[in-house]
Amino acid sequence: MKKISLFLLFISFALLQACAPGGKNAINVFSLQDDITLGKQLRDEIASKPKEYPLLSRQQYPKAYEHLQRITNNILNSGALEHRNDFEWTLHIIQDDKTLNAFVSPGGYIYVYTGLIKYLETEDELAGVMGHEIAHADRRHSTANMTKTHGIETVLGMLLGKNPGMLGQVLGGMTGKIGGLKFSRATESDADEQSVVYLAKTQYRCDGTAGFFEKMMAQSSQQPPQWLSTHPSHENRVNDIKAKAQAIGCSTKPSNNQSLYQDLKNSLPR
Repeated sequence: MKKISLFLLFISFALLQACAPGGKNAINVFSLQDDITLGKQLRDEIASKPKEYPLLSRQQYPKAYEHLQRITNNILNSGALEHRNDFEWTLHIIQDDKTLNAFVSPGGYIYVYTGLIKYLETEDELAGVMGHEIAHADRRHSTANMTKTHGIETVLGMLLGKNPGMLGQVLGGMTGKIGGLKFSRATESDADEQSVVYLAKTQYRCDGTAGFFEKMMAQSSQQPPQWLSTHPSHENRVNDIKAKAQAIGCSTKPSNNQSLYQDLKNSLPR
């Protein structure tokens, strides 16, 4: 981990009252390299648990990765990401048809479950969910939340090497939450809005994330994925996403990618 100077400690406290919670300006004493290091630890943890996280083979299912990479690139190359060139943004598909989930770890390691791809009906909806998850990494929500949860002084002490055992406990706690990384209401709202900003510069309907929540609401018997369990209500999120789309004046017209999305579904294991 990169060591932080005492000057940064002073600046961090000076900025504390000026920064909004949960968004781009949230206090975060971790460096970009720290995000990458943490993401690699999570990546290695996932790779070491093939029964829990059965990663789909790129060699056996190249078409699936090709389609999903195309969707990912549309978002990454929108010109709206702050850390497009700082993180690796590597893509993985988890073969689990029962799980409606996707997540992006710090540093840009992207994971999408086959269950989510098969559940959704349009590429716009999947792009919306992926945009939301990419926003968590691009806006560095995980390490910002760690800073907030453990306190600036404690985290800086860990990074300065004063309590390395504590740092290991914090990182270990995060690896224990793989696939269910939890964020505050503020960071969830920020990721929702940022997904609109990303998609506004693509061919997708910019409120694609709202389509996912609308589908969830229409199927009230459907068990929500873990990452939605403590988040704001679906209805509020749909309203906020659509309000953001209206505010920036982006297109909410569905894209013409239905055949491509069906090809993606067909390329997955049955």
